Amino acid sequence: MSGRVRLALGSMAATLCAGCALLPLVDPITWLFQAAFLLAMVAAVGALARRVPLARPLTVAVQALATVLLLTVVFARDHAIAGLLPGPDTVTTLAGLAQDGVRDVGRYAIPAPVTPGIRLLLVSGVLLIGLIVDALAVTYRSAAPAGLPLLALYSVAAGLSQGGAGWLSFLVAAAGYLLLLLAEGRDRLSQWGRVFGGPPASGGTDARGGRVRIRTGRRIGVLSLGIALLVPAALPSLSGGLLGPAAGGTGPGGGGGTISAVNPLVSLQDSLNQPENREVLNYRTTAADTREMYLRIVALDQFDGTAWKPSERTVTDVPAELPRPPGLSSDVSVTRINTSFSTAPWYAQNWLPLPYPADKVDIPGRWRFEPEGRTLVGDRGQNTHGLQYQVESLQVRPTAHQLASAPPPPAALRSEYTKVPDSLPAIVRTTARQVTRGARTAYDEAVKLQDWFALYGGFSYNTEVRAGSGTEAIARFLADKEGFCVHFSFSMAAMARTLGIPARVAVGFTPGTRQPDGTTSVGLKDAHAWPELYFQGVGWTRFEPTPSRGTVPDYAYPDAAQPTGPGGPDRAPAPSTMPSAGPPTAPSCGPGERRKGPGCVAVASIPPATPPGDGPAPWTLALGALAALLVVALPAVPLLWRARVRTRRLAGGGPGADPTAHTLAVWQELLDTGWDHGIVPDESLTPRTAAARIIRTGNLPPEAADAARRIATAVEQALYAPQPAPAAGLAADVRQVHAGLRDGAPRALRLRARFAPRSAARLRWAAAARWSALRLRCRHSRPVAAARRRAAALRTASRRRGERA
Repeated sequence: MSGRVRLALGSMAATLCAGCALLPLVDPITWLFQAAFLLAMVAAVGALARRVPLARPLTVAVQALATVLLLTVVFARDHAIAGLLPGPDTVTTLAGLAQDGVRDVGRYAIPAPVTPGIRLLLVSGVLLIGLIVDALAVTYRSAAPAGLPLLALYSVAAGLSQGGAGWLSFLVAAAGYLLLLLAEGRDRLSQWGRVFGGPPASGGTDARGGRVRIRTGRRIGVLSLGIALLVPAALPSLSGGLLGPAAGGTGPGGGGGTISAVNPLVSLQDSLNQPENREVLNYRTTAADTREMYLRIVALDQFDGTAWKPSERTVTDVPAELPRPPGLSSDVSVTRINTSFSTAPWYAQNWLPLPYPADKVDIPGRWRFEPEGRTLVGDRGQNTHGLQYQVESLQVRPTAHQLASAPPPPAALRSEYTKVPDSLPAIVRTTARQVTRGARTAYDEAVKLQDWFALYGGFSYNTEVRAGSGTEAIARFLADKEGFCVHFSFSMAAMARTLGIPARVAVGFTPGTRQPDGTTSVGLKDAHAWPELYFQGVGWTRFEPTPSRGTVPDYAYPDAAQPTGPGGPDRAPAPSTMPSAGPPTAPSCGPGERRKGPGCVAVASIPPATPPGDGPAPWTLALGALAALLVVALPAVPLLWRARVRTRRLAGGGPGADPTAHTLAVWQELLDTGWDHGIVPDESLTPRTAAARIIRTGNLPPEAADAARRIATAVEQALYAPQPAPAAGLAADVRQVHAGLRDGAPRALRLRARFAPRSAARLRWAAAARWSALRLRCRHSRPVAAARRRAAALRTASRRRGERA
């Protein structure tokens, strides 16, 4: 085998070994086989160009051209000239795929799916590095500098990996580079004669001396690899991500040490954007209601204006019984529950998910306890990989009155947890004061902040928005009003601190999804962040400002049993009175409507005037009569349709009827009734939360409010109870809620709800769906398809006749 061929194989092997560091980043790994095949073709083109021989720059140019052609054939063949040559459409296609790949890299967590864009980035990156390595090591006969592009490829993998690339990836990449150096050394020595064994060539170097040189080089390579692997292992390492693999970040064992954690923005957003909701853990609990089973991983209590992060805290051994939560008095109702957890084998991070506040934790392995945040962190590499543990915790159930009447927090705690930097934009403090204007207590301010984010502020939930950082991140979020749980929790906690309310941010998981076997499954898409505010007598208290995520706790609603007065909770303000950090958005009017003040009104179509003549023809009179009938009847269609639907829904509870179907029909009628009165349904809300929203926004009297709660309870029974009990009187409850909404609404809204109900949009949606289905059937029907084939055949025959002519 010639020296150049040996070097070419060595450079290809070194590139593929370095590319193996990218394997943990994506799944599946089939892209590497494709990259290896294309890399072999590029190396073969280089070998042929050097055999001609071509000048060195021309050899590299020919290989680069071959790389472009190969990428065109593999990724943009349909847009290439003759399926091979790249043109303007090819460049556009490849550029679009590259942009998609960059977006997907920032969107998915590790291991990411091999989307077309990510595949293009991986394959083209390996080909580019392989081309540079081949040019340096083979064409220009200088293998040592070829380690730089190999290092760049490995560094990309290490930078994207959570916690850095593993030692095995480094070993494979380094072995590839040493293989390349060995091939070059062998090629150089071979130029002096047969030095690798056998009888020495006449006048050549002694074979024994050649073997000694090669053996010495191998020993040096092995020693270098060993030092490169052992030295970093002896040095302290950084902790890993909160939601991904991580190494231990604790100090020395024995009751001391400190912990720290990285910012959770990237890993949390990646988890929410995973295409597959992989199970992180599952649990079985004695809690009757799992909606409050939020699983905290870590508390972020340090706010520097750029980001929230956990403070460095002292850790101790895990006590047999954890200390009582700070600030929790004996007057607050608590329920003690037991929960058994089991984590997935692939889920390995050093923070333990726990319900808050945990009282006892029975767990194997090396774990340490951080008292301030009441979290457990792994020691000396301990993580949650395939773990089973038991937790005894408290479900704290304060009332709105207890929170509203909470005394001021201790001065030291208030001083630490209300710190905001001077660099915080003034709009954050100003908006917080506007939103909470009129609030009498810290609880009132907290509820108003929560409701403004979740209901009235015009915010939308979107996990594609960049998490952002810097002092202007919160101000930008308040202006754009679009983000995910990190934006909402960070912003509410910061605004609460500007109001003097102690606040921090918790990161973890929402309660998950109940399974048929009685367990609850928590997946990647349950990753969440939420604010915790401190109230003396209750302690750290969860709020939920993120729309369509999690559940709003019961204590975050005004206590109906408590009279409104000084020190009592405020009802959430109506949407029209809530301040907004941006200009209000006017509602869009539908077809056949025009804007009138803040709303939309129907506009009747006027038939065109009949031109003068001797007299209208009979068919003209018929068309005129039909048009007049339509003008009169069309505005009444929503009213008639709504009345028919209401009657059908409420009349379905007779003997022999399905009680579950009747309950769900009544629930749909309640939502549409609220929609008619301006309360747009939100499918992401639980029945209880949706009913509370209707009660609060519609300003329902106590009797109507109780009726709405009864309907929500019946819906929960129908959806989740093993054997739901039939509920009686639901139709009467809906009529009572309807009466409460009607009596509390302004006259214009009452007329709109009666004669132009907003829920009549369902009629338009149903008609559009039927029309689309009809068009689809017509398009794919046999006669239409046959006609299209005949037309195509005629066009082909006509074109061929023209060519012969």
